[in-house]
Amino acid sequence: MKTIGLASVFVTIAVAPVLAADARFVASLGRLDPQTRLEQICDYEAMDRIGHSGTGYHPDRAKSDVMTAPQHLGDLLVGTGAAFRSDGHWYQFSFKCRTARDHLKVLSFEYKVGAIIPETKWNSYGLWR
Repeated sequence: MKTIGLASVFVTIAVAPVLAADARFVASLGRLDPQTRLEQICDYEAMDRIGHSGTGYHPDRAKSDVMTAPQHLGDLLVGTGAAFRSDGHWYQFSFKCRTARDHLKVLSFEYKVGAIIPETKWNSYGLWR
């Protein structure tokens, strides 16, 4: 019985910083203009979905506007020239991201990972190590 109690305390302690970071991120979104907020919440969702997809990627950065600007269609953001960084490499990806009207919650997200972006092109796309 004590083992179960200790395990649940450990899980609560281990998860608390992650939940706090999410709350801080959502709070900071409220200070952005609606278009930037839409892009930021979708970039964040891309990192989360790709990172938890079981494909071995570990994104620490995503940008929806690397090769082409995304299309803003109300609460839908469509990107064909996006990129994410994983383990020091940048990869192309495309996506469709639908959010709530306030752009603070993602309702649906579809994506497709493309090719690795050669380091020789990073500078022209505004990417970094």
